[in-house]
Amino acid sequence: MEARAVHRFLGSSPRKMRLVVDLIRGLPVDKAMEILHFSPKHASRDAEKVLRSAVANFMNREETTRVEPEDLYVKEAYVDNGPTLKRIRPAPMGRAFRIRKRSCHITIVVDSRD
Repeated sequence: MEARAVHRFLGSSPRKMRLVVDLIRGLPVDKAMEILHFSPKHASRDAEKVLRSAVANFMNREETTRVEPEDLYVKEAYVDNGPTLKRIRPAPMGRAFRIRKRSCHITIVVDSRD
């Protein structure tokens, strides 16, 4: 039985988030949390928060049986593009440069190793 957690409209670019999420795909949850906690990348904070939420969702779903986090692993972890906010920045000689503020959706699925 698996559980998932999704964080939508995250204010980080999908490319930066994928660098972090690729580190934890397929790993045990305790090892994945350790990697995310000590990663210097700013996106790892949000990824760790989603991973903790997925583990909590799994624990709440399986209330009858006791499951330890060491028995769980990251089954799926992926990042999708979110909407892009388009902004204008003034440029020299009356021109304007477009700024694209990207967002992403991160999904993490955990499952037990049975």
